[in-house]
Amino acid sequence: MLKYQQIAIEIESYIEKHQMQQGEKLPVLESLMKEFKTSKSTIVKALDLLEKKGIIFQVRGSGIFVRRKKRNNYINLLSNQGFQKDLDQFNITSEMLELEIQKPTETVAQNLHVDMDQDIYYVKRIRYIEGNTLCLEESFFNKAIVPYLNNEIGTSSIFRYIEDALSLKIGFSDMYMHVGKLIDQEASYLQLKGGDPKLTMESIFYLTNGTPFDYSKVTYNYNQAQFYILGTGI
Repeated sequence: MLKYQQIAIEIESYIEKHQMQQGEKLPVLESLMKEFKTSKSTIVKALDLLEKKGIIFQVRGSGIFVRRKKRNNYINLLSNQGFQKDLDQFNITSEMLELEIQKPTETVAQNLHVDMDQDIYYVKRIRYIEGNTLCLEESFFNKAIVPYLNNEIGTSSIFRYIEDALSLKIGFSDMYMHVGKLIDQEASYLQLKGGDPKLTMESIFYLTNGTPFDYSKVTYNYNQAQFYILGTGI
């Protein structure tokens, strides 16, 4: 992890720890340089990163300010960290349906940039929020990058395991959204009816070095899923 990325994480943690609200002012640039013992350019990069994430906003000549927090129970539509972080104040649980090592389909191989004879992990699970079905999730992990998964890992946060246990840094993601109607099998998993509306998000997640490690398809229960987007400029 680069120094400016680590500084951005520490500033974001400070904001969360002190429950800073919309419009509260952060220390000036010079104070942050002294606090983190680093150059102006490094602090500027950290602040730009936080601004892109919607954590702060900067006003020339006035300072650095905290941006309004999102509404509770809303998922960041553009997050590359999975939705567990957005919903950490809720009880998020998982039911593992399938977990196995298999060979990729052509679509999976293309999205993960792997050969057809390379092993991948297939994970199928239902995610619950406060006991209610939130989504049906199918994920394909490059086994060369994520060498081991089990039920215990799969029923918690796989992304947290990847970052904490494997010491890998998740970088960015590509997302594609499809709106349609549930087929009967999807509906049964989500405790809905066939033909009910659905939003499916197809995502490819990359490490900071640009290597794809996870290709996922998540179908949300329209009764439980709410999303937000933080605009960061025109």
